[in-house]
Amino acid sequence: MDTTGEQQPKTGTESMAGEHDTPTLRVNRTTTGVQARESQLETDLDDPQLYFNRELSHLQFNIRVLEQALDDAHPLLNRLMFLLIFSSNMDEFFEIRVAGLKHQIALGDDTTGADGRLPKAVLSEISQIAHEQIARQYKILNDTLLPALEAQGLRFRRRSQWTQAQKDWVREMFNNEIMPVISPIGLDPSHPFPRLVNKSLNFIVELEGKDAFGRAGGMAILPAPRSLPRLMTLPKELCEEGYSEYVFLSSMIHAHAEELFPGMQVRGCYQFRLTRNADMTVDPEEVSDLASALRGELLARRYGSGVRLEVADNCPEDLINFLLRQFNLEQEDLYRVEGPVNLTRMMAVLGDVDRPEMLYRPFTPGVPKSLKSGSLFNAISKSDILLHHPFQSFTPIEDLLSEAARDPDVLAIKQTLYRTGADSPIVSALVDAASQGKEVTVVIELRARFDEADNLQLASRLQEAGAIVIYGVMAYKTHAKMMHIVRREKGALRHYAHLGTGNYHSKTAKLYTDYSLLTANEALCADVHRVFQQLSGMGRARRIDTLLHAPFTLHERLCEMIDREAQNARKGKRAHIIVKCNSLTEPKLIKALYRASQAGVECDLIIRGMCCLKPGIEGVSENIRVRSIIGRFLEHTRVFHFHNDGKPETWCSSADFMARNMFHRVETCFPLLDKKLATRVRKDLETYLVDNCQSWLLQSDGSYQLQGHGDGAPISAQETLLYAYASKS
Repeated sequence: MDTTGEQQPKTGTESMAGEHDTPTLRVNRTTTGVQARESQLETDLDDPQLYFNRELSHLQFNIRVLEQALDDAHPLLNRLMFLLIFSSNMDEFFEIRVAGLKHQIALGDDTTGADGRLPKAVLSEISQIAHEQIARQYKILNDTLLPALEAQGLRFRRRSQWTQAQKDWVREMFNNEIMPVISPIGLDPSHPFPRLVNKSLNFIVELEGKDAFGRAGGMAILPAPRSLPRLMTLPKELCEEGYSEYVFLSSMIHAHAEELFPGMQVRGCYQFRLTRNADMTVDPEEVSDLASALRGELLARRYGSGVRLEVADNCPEDLINFLLRQFNLEQEDLYRVEGPVNLTRMMAVLGDVDRPEMLYRPFTPGVPKSLKSGSLFNAISKSDILLHHPFQSFTPIEDLLSEAARDPDVLAIKQTLYRTGADSPIVSALVDAASQGKEVTVVIELRARFDEADNLQLASRLQEAGAIVIYGVMAYKTHAKMMHIVRREKGALRHYAHLGTGNYHSKTAKLYTDYSLLTANEALCADVHRVFQQLSGMGRARRIDTLLHAPFTLHERLCEMIDREAQNARKGKRAHIIVKCNSLTEPKLIKALYRASQAGVECDLIIRGMCCLKPGIEGVSENIRVRSIIGRFLEHTRVFHFHNDGKPETWCSSADFMARNMFHRVETCFPLLDKKLATRVRKDLETYLVDNCQSWLLQSDGSYQLQGHGDGAPISAQETLLYAYASKS
């Protein structure tokens, strides 16, 4: 896949590179719109048959990720990357989604979602699908990817394939690097089964003979040291010419397990891994210090209840049953795997291999001309600036904060942080600003899942620099992406703001698609200021005029805008909705879209992950199309476009169409007030709608079909946008 911008892709969307051109892609080409529909018998939109199950839809997204490992349009190492991302996604799926269902069942709670499926039935179907797909994952690895990698000079050596020189090297590594840090644990009345860390690599060992104390052999547990890499690179002089070769830590431990039990015979050594419940719950009524409570929960997460057991496929049945009993798990929780149980750790090879031809070609993100020289404040004061990451650089956001930190005329900076590393340029700029005496207020969401430890660390760093750190609102996660800067200009205060759909994280900004709006618009900046006041203070919300704001106005206004399109369609006017977000699960929004479809509104939904709406149902959703784009970049933009009787409105948001975003989080949704920017974003959306390379269309039975281009020209939305916005230098 050529994504360097060196050659122009033949997509028919060439003119989108110019911000002011008229759109070349038209989804609805009718001039008069749809015809008003005759009144119909009212459909019960609460019927569970109209909804997909949320967890099963989530599982389908993970399967679409796995499919990328078979797509030779991706470079070979990136195909391996997708297979490993599937592993990581499934880990989280079990840690959170499956764990939640198990907890619900344990409590005897038969509460169902809009789909009406009971938790036990959902869990049973998840088990069936997950077993099939995880087995398929290992088959893809063993039968497709590893042979293809070996053909390209990358070999993963099994023990049976080691040369004598390699065996000698492994023995030396074992004696010098592994033996000193590994701690075998014999199982007997004085050595009960150890408490194993979530997702850690372990071995169960069968022993025969007697040890130094005369104890008869039985079983032992070997926890692999977490400090050691799971994949080790063989020295070049030990590799076959033209090859880079690797051995797994698990193979090295297998080969020398007997040395850990001198005088005894190892009858068998089998790797296993336990996945635990990793969800964190903090009761807002019982917590006086959120940071301290989360530190305790982080420790507990490592030892939550078991939800899945992975074991080597050759492990004997009696040892498997023993492990299942230890972790209070059933046969359906068991996953036999033909390979390493911790595949995600193979991701290290992507950074180790110097084979650029086997990876996506690098590109230089574009930077608008207005931001290439002079003060960023001057550029933003002249007009709103919209950046589309990763095709356009995230650096201007970091540069704006750095300039604000140095500028003596900047008086105050306010910032929300959800997922941001403690050593990021964003945090460094905030630290510099606070150190120089500026008023710096940072709202940090400590409960961003799996980033809690990093967020506690960056909170401490900011507090030490003198910044005011707020942990948001106890019962609501602060998910909004906002920055507010107050600057003195010509004797008056001028306000600047950044609003985004993604996190303030420079690494993910190179991998996730997101929009960033830099603005000095008085109305938008005033609303951002009011939201920050609401987060840091007490009292009722002040009037927020331009932004939509969860948990207060966002859900209601979205329903109203969807209903407005339906009203226009009933009058025979053209009506069109485009929604792009990560997930669509909130029932009232789904019902609003169903009503719009019934009225004749054309609804194009670009939903990357979970979707509980069923498209293509006669009389309900035949005017709704749902597609999922899976490609090089993780689609993360949240954009809502409404035709609005020829007066189009385009909104960007931090929120998905989910109940948690609408009712349990602090979110912002901002309009693109500059018509040129709104037109540009609509053209971006239309590019996604004609993608025939990486677009999966949701069917009414819940399956997804990859859209092919047949005899037509291939159109990849991500490549098209990369060509349009990335640097051509």
